Amino acid sequence: MALTLDDIGKLFARKGGAQYSGEPVTQLEHALQCAHLAEQSGADDELVTAALLHDLGHLLNEQGESPTLRGIDDLHQFYALPFLRGLFSDRVLDAIRWHVDAKRYLCAVQPHYLAALSEDSRRSLQLQGGVFTPEQAQEFLSSPHAHEAVRVRLWDDLAKQTDFTTPPMAHYLARARRCMLESTPA
Repeated sequence: MALTLDDIGKLFARKGGAQYSGEPVTQLEHALQCAHLAEQSGADDELVTAALLHDLGHLLNEQGESPTLRGIDDLHQFYALPFLRGLFSDRVLDAIRWHVDAKRYLCAVQPHYLAALSEDSRRSLQLQGGVFTPEQAQEFLSSPHAHEAVRVRLWDDLAKQTDFTTPPMAHYLARARRCMLESTPA
């Protein structure tokens, strides 16, 4: 069953106050910061929406605090897709789907990237399959919208700051409304 934008707003209102595993921000703060960074980079509505919703799977598939400490990969990048399919384009969905593989890619092609990851991101990297081989990195780049996923990933990494002011959720839901598929009710 697809979510509506109203459902998404309510989900963030209800569960967004949960701590973002191992980070100094909540799930809501992380989502808003990521969307704000995308917006400040000049991203269009679809990429801002992907940035906002890239970790929605954490809210839909609660695994408790820091599941990586228990050896759990919650597959959050896939979990939200059935709820968003029919609401947004493949470009939005693919940026969400591939943002974890984008981390694996960036670790393979930028030696300093792995060292800069938070402790929880390094743990999840191992659970998610580790650093890509050169062949896997090339294959990833041929995936639809892989470059957009890399952009979302880079914003994701920066969206863990305390005392970071962003516009409210309503601002980003309005942007999401502008890029909804035509046949979808708001």
